[in-house]
Amino acid sequence: MQQNTRGILQSPLLLEFHANKTRNWELRDIMNHVVEFSGDQHGSRLIQHKLESASSEEKQKVFEEIVPNNVLQLIQDIFGNYVIQKLFEHGTQVQKSRLAAAMEGHILPLSKQMYGCRVVQKAIEYILPEQQVMIVHELEPHIMECIHDANGNHVIQKIIERVSPDRLGFVYGFRGNVQSLATHTFGCRVLQRALEYLPEVITAPLIEELHASTLLLMQNQFGNYVIQFVIEHAEPQDSAIVVSKLRGRLLVMARHKFASNVCEKALTFAHPETRRQLIDEILSPRPEGAVVLSMMKDQYANYVLQSAVRIADADQRESLINQIRPQLAVLLRISNGYSKHLVSSEHFILNIRHEDPSSNIYNLEVERCLQDFSPPHSAATIA
Repeated sequence: MQQNTRGILQSPLLLEFHANKTRNWELRDIMNHVVEFSGDQHGSRLIQHKLESASSEEKQKVFEEIVPNNVLQLIQDIFGNYVIQKLFEHGTQVQKSRLAAAMEGHILPLSKQMYGCRVVQKAIEYILPEQQVMIVHELEPHIMECIHDANGNHVIQKIIERVSPDRLGFVYGFRGNVQSLATHTFGCRVLQRALEYLPEVITAPLIEELHASTLLLMQNQFGNYVIQFVIEHAEPQDSAIVVSKLRGRLLVMARHKFASNVCEKALTFAHPETRRQLIDEILSPRPEGAVVLSMMKDQYANYVLQSAVRIADADQRESLINQIRPQLAVLLRISNGYSKHLVSSEHFILNIRHEDPSSNIYNLEVERCLQDFSPPHSAATIA
């Protein structure tokens, strides 16, 4: 026996496996060593690959070496967890049920463990509804603990996606906690999955809570993703309510690091008439100066302006370009990275060239900026 780099003793068979790469290894060649091979990087890959096309007899022999005594060990192993996942994918329903039974009583710690959480998610996909309920029941007293956990939140998301809503009594506990969930690095993901997969009878009260704090969430580093999700995926009336909160506030929000993403999403998915009203805010003069110029010079608002130019109706696009053009030559001569982002917008450049194809000064300055082009900012839709 020899130790590997992880300090684990390796049998002569595993050492031979490492040394003999030309041999066509089969599952029958490693019987009585399945657990050891499962915990080895290359041995795990061999077993995973062979399980995909293994006979019922071969699967059963692999299964018997693992269940029940070695299940929990391999579930939490960096390489072994993949073997357990393959058994959930390709095993018989009886084998899947026995695997899940071996996890019973350990769902919470497994869900919070780096590799265990992957196996729990895989189990949720492949086990029968009755055993899904077992997993839910074990986690129900610890839902918020899991949601706030870097690994556990993925398990809660998978439960929401895969388990029948009538088995998910814990989601009613989200009521009264929507703002705190939406502003949490992991909670915002779980909340989005709830809005995506659960029926309206459950989500309607959650969205009502979102409406009460829309402006705050727009400006939050995590909450803005939830608001973007509502704009793009919620019922039209709910999306319209959220977008309406931007009326009269577009410039302020466009200049905000996180809310600017919401502004772009709103311009893209708003009802056409609402979109025109928002773009009119950009075009309307203000006592403190032109909105367009202010947006061109701002590190976040310039991206919102790009979106407005890209998706505006023809008449509004022409008006935007007419306001942008007088400032363009000046801004391009200023050492300002944000103006480079602005002119790099493909649609914006094409419109300038279309407006004045004979003017070489604009084309030359645009090309000069393109040499230092950085990819344009875009609103992310999921955290």
